[in-house]
Amino acid sequence: MGRMGKRSLAQVRRNLARNVRTLRHGRGWSQHDLADEAAIRQALVSAIEVGSANPTLESLDKLAAALGVDLANLFSAPVA
Repeated sequence: MGRMGKRSLAQVRRNLARNVRTLRHGRGWSQHDLADEAAIRQALVSAIEVGSANPTLESLDKLAAALGVDLANLFSAPVA
């Protein structure tokens, strides 16, 4: 299997951005609230939500735990 192409990587980032934002809004949280719950910086939450971040696996795991979802759910087709 070859390397993930730019288009595929861009889609993964878009999915991540939409899912984090949707899940955060669903809880009525601000970016600051999510950052506090996940013990990460608010700037990272913001960067993830606009698709400009390249977060570590540790940060993604913290986000998933704070949002109450499996890590894989952050990358799936956008949640409703």
